[in-house]
Amino acid sequence: MIELTRAAYDDIVYRAYEGGEAEICGVLAGDHGDDGEPSVVTGTYAAENVAETPEIRYLIDPEEQFELVETVEDAGLDVVGFYHSHPTGPTHPSETDAARATWPGHSYVICALDGYPFVGSWRWRDDADEFEQETVSVRSER
Repeated sequence: MIELTRAAYDDIVYRAYEGGEAEICGVLAGDHGDDGEPSVVTGTYAAENVAETPEIRYLIDPEEQFELVETVEDAGLDVVGFYHSHPTGPTHPSETDAARATWPGHSYVICALDGYPFVGSWRWRDDADEFEQETVSVRSER
């Protein structure tokens, strides 16, 4: 299970809309959660999509990804995973998403905009070489 603060959830959705036809991407920060505890996302760190075809792919420059991971860790947070958008769907990871997943046990959040915004999440299971869908909840910030 992954929980996003309202601010983190809204940031992902708003950025996806602002990206237009191009996929947006970034790093999820918060508490990774261990031993069956949910991961909690308290912040998002936007990255530039440097893919050759950003309308159907996303790619974070390795140097920028390293800098973002350092920024997250310097803030005393964990890297919970990554996020990106699918401006025209689908609402699940693509074959390319699975082929490029490299952080076992981390979440990959997708915001699909082919209708109402859909935000889903999948954990990469390296031992099974596949994604496992996880429940997404939005935390109230009262």
